[in-house]
Amino acid sequence: MTDEYNLQRFIDAQAPVYDNALSILRRGMMCSPYMDFIFPRLTTGFEETSATLFAVGSVDEASAYLASPVLGGRYRECIGALQHLPGLSADAVFGDIDAQKLHASLTLFSEASDEYLLETVLEVWFDSLLEPQTMKGLGRTY
Repeated sequence: MTDEYNLQRFIDAQAPVYDNALSILRRGMMCSPYMDFIFPRLTTGFEETSATLFAVGSVDEASAYLASPVLGGRYRECIGALQHLPGLSADAVFGDIDAQKLHASLTLFSEASDEYLLETVLEVWFDSLLEPQTMKGLGRTY
């Protein structure tokens, strides 16, 4: 099977830290260094090296990510963990900057699928609003 989008880069980055990242997330926190490869975002010209390395280039790539048994499963598991953090906000769990990254990631992956889980977290944590820069990067009006 070919890896058209080099999704292996995410699997490799997550392998040594995924269990720890999920454990931290379940406690209502998140570690900033994990954000780029646990909650990837659309390429929109951000400057950070790791953000560029782990940026997703298209809706098709995001769909392939979600279709991956490992990556899609992990993404859903992390998003599901957010649903078990009652009374907390994205800012409280992630901090201001990482909450913006989460918003961008959720927007990208919700545009790549029609998964209820993603829409639910967008609704609860971001009032169902899509992240404008991601929508612009996808060429969609917002």
